[in-house]
Amino acid sequence: MSNILILIPSRLHAVRLPNKPLLEINKLPLIFHVYNLALKIQDKNIFVVTGDKKIFNKIKYFGGNSILTKKNHKNGTERIFEGFKNLKKNKIDYILNLQGDEPILNISEVKKFLKNVIRGKFEMGTMACKINKERDLKNKNLVKVETFEKIGRKNSSYAKNFFRDTNNQTKNIYHHIGIYIYKVRALKKYIKKRQSKIEKKLKLEQLRALENGIRIRVFYSNHKPIGVDTLEDFKKVKKLMEKKK
Repeated sequence: MSNILILIPSRLHAVRLPNKPLLEINKLPLIFHVYNLALKIQDKNIFVVTGDKKIFNKIKYFGGNSILTKKNHKNGTERIFEGFKNLKKNKIDYILNLQGDEPILNISEVKKFLKNVIRGKFEMGTMACKINKERDLKNKNLVKVETFEKIGRKNSSYAKNFFRDTNNQTKNIYHHIGIYIYKVRALKKYIKKRQSKIEKKLKLEQLRALENGIRIRVFYSNHKPIGVDTLEDFKKVKKLMEKKK
């Protein structure tokens, strides 16, 4: 069995929703709900990686593990790499990057995703789901992935491109789910490469992988993620989670 390290990057100063990780649902901060999701995937090797002492202290207060990194990173993947280095764990095969603003995930699908990536020995993997509405296709806040072949429950494919805008000529477009798993050597390769203009412009860190020969295998999900980017998103997620409780 491969050894997986789960790292959850988090920062306070999101432009659209400041202090997002510490907003509370059911008396727990948003970031700790994601931490609890990770505990359902595996019961060890889970850390929040952050450059903010408020987040670091809050995770510790609720009994979780956290790593304090430098504040200024270009993206979550770079923050994850610093956290991985600081831990000095030698027997790790894969690193799972969970987004700190997605507290609702289908755990059984995530476990299946991890199993398929490890079985296929892919150097990097991610997930995507179907786009059902025309307005979602045109929504620039919704990241899309184009795959070389159609994906489904029994089929995965490599990513061809990631983007925010789209046109009707592009085939095999899906709603990208911001969960990544990397082989450690793929993450090390990624970190050595510079940001490109298109990565900076679109703020899509996964483009650096594609541009530098790191292939990303895309697996299908039946469940659309609910991320928290705006106050409206937070209210929606809060309502759903309070109802589940």
